[in-house]
Amino acid sequence: MTTETTAAPDTEQLLYMFRTMVTIREFEEAAGRLAEQAKIPGAVHLYAGEEAVAVGVCAHLRETDTIASTHRGHGHCIAKGGDVKAMFAELFGRAPGYCGGKGGSMHIADLDIGILGANGIVGGGPPITVGAAFAAQYRGSDGVSVCFSGDGSTNEGTWHEALNFAAVMKLPAVFVIENNHYGEFTAQEKQGAVTQLSKRAAAYGIPGVTVDGQNVFEVYRAAGDAIDRARRGDGPSIVEADTYRYYNHTGRSEGDPRSEQERARWRERDPIAILAAVLEQQSILSGEGAERVTEEVRATVEEAIAFADAAPYPDPSVLLDDVYTVTGGAR
Repeated sequence: MTTETTAAPDTEQLLYMFRTMVTIREFEEAAGRLAEQAKIPGAVHLYAGEEAVAVGVCAHLRETDTIASTHRGHGHCIAKGGDVKAMFAELFGRAPGYCGGKGGSMHIADLDIGILGANGIVGGGPPITVGAAFAAQYRGSDGVSVCFSGDGSTNEGTWHEALNFAAVMKLPAVFVIENNHYGEFTAQEKQGAVTQLSKRAAAYGIPGVTVDGQNVFEVYRAAGDAIDRARRGDGPSIVEADTYRYYNHTGRSEGDPRSEQERARWRERDPIAILAAVLEQQSILSGEGAERVTEEVRATVEEAIAFADAAPYPDPSVLLDDVYTVTGGAR
């Protein structure tokens, strides 16, 4: 991907991207508070700080395109068009949730809009992406499958096997590495000898590029080029986004091994603030307009939380529905 071909987003796209990034941030801040209040069972891995990656990539995707997500997947779901009411209901373990309240934070899926599922298994998404991309190629469609994965997953065998198979078969796949510099609590440079992860593309003979993951314009351009390449049948590629999660591996309240100076340095380059500054400079959205968008989004999030909190729990009779399938009669 040495030549940029993706056109800059127009005004309508920019406003949509801003609102979506704000939605992710407000969703995550609320989810973090609710987890602290024990309203949400289980682990909650927050995406705050990485919004530009999901939005910059998914802005190019059609409803029929697919994504595979991670345990830190709320942002991907929202960027692909997920409904925050159904998402909060799932986090609350309630029946109207995306998985009927049985999947929780790490397993949200909506096949109707191409969300193949968040995944609690590190490196679980790449093989799913390869399967979806192979299906699109086999059917003769121009569909694309995008895999979001963290820096830690690139040391898993599933990631390398998926890359190799996708490259050999020239599958319409894009592998997005969200390099937030930590695999759980371990700094990225302590878990791998190669710290610029896009260089791993050379091992599979495919293009790879590293971009500023805090800048949605850089992500948008690189993702657009990669998705266009996949859609026209030229095979897979890697887009590494250099980014940072604002909170610890799980939630907001547990101890964070990262230094305050490091966290403050990254917060100075907030992806939403970077986009808002450009929108104001180009007279697309004023500071007051940005505040109004945030207030509107916050109200939508609070409405979704109230919906989830009032929703019923799943009936015990559906416990094994969608879990086991028996074929060929009794055994």
